[in-house]
Amino acid sequence: MIIQKERKSFEQISTELLIVGVQKNCDHIKGWKEFVSFYGEHVEKWIRTGDIETERKKLTKIPYLGANEHLQRILFVGLGDTKTLTRNELRDIFGLVGKKLREMKANRFTIWLESFTADPIQEKDIAFLFAEGSGMGFYQVPHYKTTSNEPEVYLDEVQFVTNADIDEIVESYKLGKIYADAVNEARTLVNLPPNILKATDLAEYAVNLANNYGFEVEILNKEQLEELGMGGILAVNRGSTNEPRVITLKYKGTEEWKDVIGLVGKGVTYDTGGYSIKSKTGMVGMKGDMGGAASVLGAMKIIGEMKPKKNVVAVIGATDNMISGDAFKPDDVITTYSGKTVEIKNADAEGRLVLADAVTYAKQQGADYLIDVATLTGGVITALGYDKTGALSNNEAFFDAFIEASVKTGEFVWGMPLTERDKKRIRDSQIADLNNSPGSDGHMIFAGGFVGEFVENTPWIHLDIAGTSDTTKPHELGPKGATGVMVRTLATFIKDFTFHI
Repeated sequence: MIIQKERKSFEQISTELLIVGVQKNCDHIKGWKEFVSFYGEHVEKWIRTGDIETERKKLTKIPYLGANEHLQRILFVGLGDTKTLTRNELRDIFGLVGKKLREMKANRFTIWLESFTADPIQEKDIAFLFAEGSGMGFYQVPHYKTTSNEPEVYLDEVQFVTNADIDEIVESYKLGKIYADAVNEARTLVNLPPNILKATDLAEYAVNLANNYGFEVEILNKEQLEELGMGGILAVNRGSTNEPRVITLKYKGTEEWKDVIGLVGKGVTYDTGGYSIKSKTGMVGMKGDMGGAASVLGAMKIIGEMKPKKNVVAVIGATDNMISGDAFKPDDVITTYSGKTVEIKNADAEGRLVLADAVTYAKQQGADYLIDVATLTGGVITALGYDKTGALSNNEAFFDAFIEASVKTGEFVWGMPLTERDKKRIRDSQIADLNNSPGSDGHMIFAGGFVGEFVENTPWIHLDIAGTSDTTKPHELGPKGATGVMVRTLATFIKDFTFHI
């Protein structure tokens, strides 16, 4: 994408589309008189009559008929009362603008930054939020239809009308675009069919990511996992003809490998439920059971671009959960990588077994803090719905810092309790150290708490994204399908986190 690096005035614009924020009274907007002089006084009349809608999230497209022959159309974006406008709402508005850009097949556009200012949201914030929101809104799910011959639409060029520091504006815009691109790549991974994205393909994606950003990378194959004794992921993989992989990426942002944040992702590329088989309708969509892995990889892409002075290790356990004569089954007892034994009571409670080995391995790789991300339970949807990520943590200060990052990104996270009574039920087995499914009541807590048994005293956050990783309806920031949830929050948290715990 070409990003203009000098200030533009209205008369200098050479673009398909000028994007302007409007509200009922625009007189206080810096440069409004110049815009009216440029466009024509009838714009104010159209705002008064409602021909240009000022209600929040309303978009009005009008042809430009003035003297500048290099400008084709203007898109007026309703902001409502800017006194109540938040960063998260503005991001959503820009998501709708991104959808409109795709609909219009516009790939060259200009945004008048000052028209969107709302205290304390300044021009550099607007540039970031516009790139982030419009980039996510512009996203389209890849498909395999043979009848479509429409050319792909790209956002090729952006210009800014602004009086702010143009270098600062450009850097903010670039960062927002990095965020959007990473989210969209994570979405695409989740949206891929399971016959196209297997564990080996996920590993190949991670290797390419490492090569692009200079990460240290390690891919463990099945034979190596057997040598190490990673009984959790190997049990889940036993019914499959596709080999598992444990993927490790290391980003070293300081000279000394210390204060390492570990990101652990569940990468179950398809989940039949194993011998605790899902229904025919419950199985549809289980290609997305690697959403946690996609979130971690998306966050690592942002980290690779931003290059923060932090140390990060990402570990992903990747496999599918299939059925065969050798598949693991209820009543089996397995030995995890940590040495702890687990009585299997539910073969559809497989993700926690994969995470058990992955968090143990992340600790061995030097992780001083752990965040695991997984589409782990339907129980989180029962408890919190589809718009909230459920969380568990063993460290209040660590969790509070994470919540601050989630507020910035607008990704709602809600902490759930993990009591000693819950832990006792997870440990309730006559023949093993743990059982993998203590009951359907409190299912989300038991699943996350099971992972916590392998974390032990390491500061830890568990994120259950089963409800938020996918949506059945289009929304402001994208189409139906994968959402790329937690990519932005994980990256923002790593960027902002200070080690004071």
